[in-house]
Amino acid sequence: MQASPLVLVVGAGFAGSVVARELADAGCRVRIIDKRPHVAGNAYDELDAHGVLVHRYGPHIFHTNGERIFQYLSRFTEWRPYEHRVRGVVEGQSYPFPINRDTLNQLYGLDLDEAGAAGFFEQVREPREPALTSEDVVLNSVGRDLYEKFFLNYTRKQWGLDPSELKAGVAARIPVRTNTDDRYFTDTFQAMPLHGYTKMFEAMLDHPDITLELGVDFDDVRDHMRRDHTVYTGPIDAYFRYRFGHLPYRSLRFEHEHLPDVDQYQEVGTVNYPNDHAYTRITEFKHLTGQKHAGTSIVREYPQAEGDPYYPVPREENEALYKRYEELARSEANVTFVGRLAQYRYYNMDQVVGAALAAAKRLIG
Repeated sequence: MQASPLVLVVGAGFAGSVVARELADAGCRVRIIDKRPHVAGNAYDELDAHGVLVHRYGPHIFHTNGERIFQYLSRFTEWRPYEHRVRGVVEGQSYPFPINRDTLNQLYGLDLDEAGAAGFFEQVREPREPALTSEDVVLNSVGRDLYEKFFLNYTRKQWGLDPSELKAGVAARIPVRTNTDDRYFTDTFQAMPLHGYTKMFEAMLDHPDITLELGVDFDDVRDHMRRDHTVYTGPIDAYFRYRFGHLPYRSLRFEHEHLPDVDQYQEVGTVNYPNDHAYTRITEFKHLTGQKHAGTSIVREYPQAEGDPYYPVPREENEALYKRYEELARSEANVTFVGRLAQYRYYNMDQVVGAALAAAKRLIG
């Protein structure tokens, strides 16, 4: 790009904020806008009315095997080590999830060792080769009973689709273990920003060449806001005004609740309810943040079809529709598309940071 170009960045979440900082550090003038009244995108956290730090758009647990990604974000935050744990409630009982040896022993009244657990899975699995759908992946791994107890109805709630209708990659994100490791993630780096995500984003965007404008919708300024280049992190179909129709995204409704005089509501950060209730899970934030408070705050998540886009729906026909938009994006002069919504990818946070760093590097040259 030319000397000291003016770049408009649309979206102040992970993708937009990382690109904005990288470009500003490289000598660009950056104007970053977001239609919401805050930075940090869906990772936004704040003190609720009772003084508990909550994630307004559901739990965000940072984990990565990429030392480069972790070190990059460490420029903008200190960390609190945190290993996330999840339980799944089945028929009124709570079990470790992802499924491990303890899950099997508790659920079936067994006393398996590691080799015994491996043998159990081998005995109950339903071979599915090739594994093309999420149903194939889970049945191939743990068999029908565990599939129906832990996966089937959760997936139906989360996605509004049967696992047989979803690509294999959705279930491939969830491991199955023959040991007793009950951590949800096994990444090398697992930690939470010490003072919260919002503070980390504010530090990232604190640069003399970055101008931040909140409560600004791209559609209201796209035709008259001066810039040399645009970095767009919103839904790619919205950018092209839905020329080929809407790309399907799954949305969420969050029900936050504060429980005064309750020190701890549940034994781990998140408890899944695959078969009961309209919500999928409950998260208690004090587990994640380590905050000390007389009360506690929780959130229930209700997946829904309408609302802000959270998850691209991983089906073959959706990917084919995205490819049509991707072709348009390639021919769009002076625009870079990056992020979960702009690339229609079910990215984790560290993957978004990696994609944003790569995009910024290409722009800087």
